[in-house]
Parts: sequence; structure tokens; C-alpha cells
Amino acid sequence: MTLKTNITEMFGVKHPIANAAMGPFRTTEMAIAVAEAGGLGMISHANQSMDGREIDAIVAMKKNLDYVVEHTDGIFGFNIRTSRNTINCDNLISETAKHIMGNPKLKEQCLYALTSAGSASRMPQNKDFQKLRENSQVKHFHVAPALWLADKCVAAGCDGLVVTGFEGGGHQSYEKVGGIVLLQQVQQKHPDIPKIACGGYATGDGMAAALSIGAGGIAMGSRFIASKDAEFHENYKNVIPPAKAQDTIVRTGGLGTIRLWKNKFSLAKGLVKTKEEKMAEEQALRDHRTVISQEELREELRRDAIAGFAAYEGDVENGYVLLGQSIGIINKIESISDIIENVIKGAEKALKKAITYVG
Repeated sequence: MTLKTNITEMFGVKHPIANAAMGPFRTTEMAIAVAEAGGLGMISHANQSMDGREIDAIVAMKKNLDYVVEHTDGIFGFNIRTSRNTINCDNLISETAKHIMGNPKLKEQCLYALTSAGSASRMPQNKDFQKLRENSQVKHFHVAPALWLADKCVAAGCDGLVVTGFEGGGHQSYEKVGGIVLLQQVQQKHPDIPKIACGGYATGDGMAAALSIGAGGIAMGSRFIASKDAEFHENYKNVIPPAKAQDTIVRTGGLGTIRLWKNKFSLAKGLVKTKEEKMAEEQALRDHRTVISQEELREELRRDAIAGFAAYEGDVENGYVLLGQSIGIINKIESISDIIENVIKGAEKALKKAITYVG
């Protein structure tokens, strides 16, 4: 039995499974392993490339795209955060699109353009991305962690949505709606647009549930971090198998609320409870420091990257460990090929059982 969905048909992949975007961390090896296993690989928006840490996200993106396409014949994509805090966001979109256009192999395999944490219209309004869209099979999805954001994505002309529930690791919405409810909300209002469900998925049973209520596939983050192929430090990976679902905590991140593993770093962080509070905090910062140069902003990002990459590089007490509640159902570290095979087999089994209830 093979799972054929609108996502497998859209991208020409064997399995409707993607690795979630995990910026600021580099996920090139993970993307290769997912693509090689028949899934949809994802290159995260990171300032780090294969040959060391880069401050320039454009340089890092180009190097990471080239590295992935050299190591797989599978299908993959890239993520760009379109937040107002993203340095040179429009230029990053333009340079990424032009880089893909200039490499026939990239244009053939890099078919999944995912934006997140900002405007859903920023990429489709970019002239260079418009050219790429006209001259390739690339599809633009945007992360929608709330129903009103899904509405904006549809209005912006997105080809699909990544519907992300509050269970997931990393940045989440202030609405705090779980993935099963959110997916049903989006399916009721926008039944025809392709959807990838994300946040809380790590098993075939979860995948079967998502497919049965409207998703065409799933994206997994924590499940793929706990893999032999992921470039995350072993200390980071080893947090997951013994963890419980209750071992994560929601705190304030750079783009809103963020779900982290409970450690010294996250327990010391505060929580801004509403979007209005976050905006007021940012405005106060702007009022206090009315002028900030690009160099100063880059230096701030460099310091943030050092703190962020502490965990990625092994210090799981003093860095931020982005993980979702699905850690409570992940029991071991496996290869990505085995993970995908087991999830697909589990979903097939669950769906076969479910059809027996129809009389």
C-alpha cells in the first residue's frame, strides 16, 4: 500500500512527509536524508553553512542549496522567515530565487518554497520569485499557526499551508490552538488548499489522524532531530528519548512565544503573554534606541546566534533547546529512513483499521 495524497502528487515524492523548518539551525544533512528516503527535505533559514558559521544568510543559503543538490536526487525545499526583523529579507528571497534559476538541477529538485514567521505575501510579490514560479514547478507554502493567518495565506495566493499546532517546538502563535483543532478549523474554511500538518507528529497513528481530517502530509521536527542523520549534537538528540511531553515550556522568543525544553536557559526566561505585550516591548526598545545600524543589528544577531548554537553544539543547559510535546512519544534515536518507513507503515495500518468502521 502506498499513501497517495495531494502533497505526493504536487511534489512528485514517494512519501507525504517533510522535515520541519528549524531555523536558526542548519538542517542540510537532515534534508538530504529525508529526500533520499522519499520524503520532502527542508533547508532551514540559517546563518550557518556547511563550511562554518556565516553571518550572511544569503551566503549560507546558497551554499546549503548547492550542498544538498549535490548529495541527493530527491525533492527538497527551503525556508525563509519573512519577519520584519529579518535582515534584507527581500534581497534574500531574490538571491535565493536567482540562484535556483541559475542551476538546472536545483530548478528541477528544489520545488518547495516555505515562508514563515511573517507576511505570506512577501515572497509571491517578489519579482525574482515570480520569475522562478513562472519557469519552474516550485510551490509556495506558508506556515499558518492560527486560522486568521491561514485566511491571509489563502488571500496571498499561496499554493499550500503548513498548519502548525501549539504542541510544536520553536515559535508558536499567541492563539495557543492545538493542531487537531486548528487543522479542522482550516479544513472547514479552506477545504481545497493543500495542507501539511505540523506540531505534535511523530508516529503513524498521528499521521493517519492528520490525513483523515484534511492534511495531505505531515512535517516533523523533534522526531527527525532524534535521528542518526541529523547534524544536531548528540547531547541535543539524547534529551529526547527519556523526555516526557510535560518537559517543554513556552517562553518569549525573538518572534513571539516559543516552545523550549525545560533547562537552565529556558527556565530563566520570561513570558510575554500576548501579541500586544510583545509589540509594546519592541516599541519601547525602538523608542529607547531610535537609530540602530545594520552593523549593530548584525552584531546583535551574532551574539544571539552564539547563545542559540550553544545547545546545537552540545551545551543543552545554557542554550535554547527547541523541542515540541511530541518528545513524549519518541522512544529512541533511529535513522531517518527507518523513521519514515515506520511512520508510513503505522499510518497504513491505522487507516486500514479505520476503514473497517465504515459499514
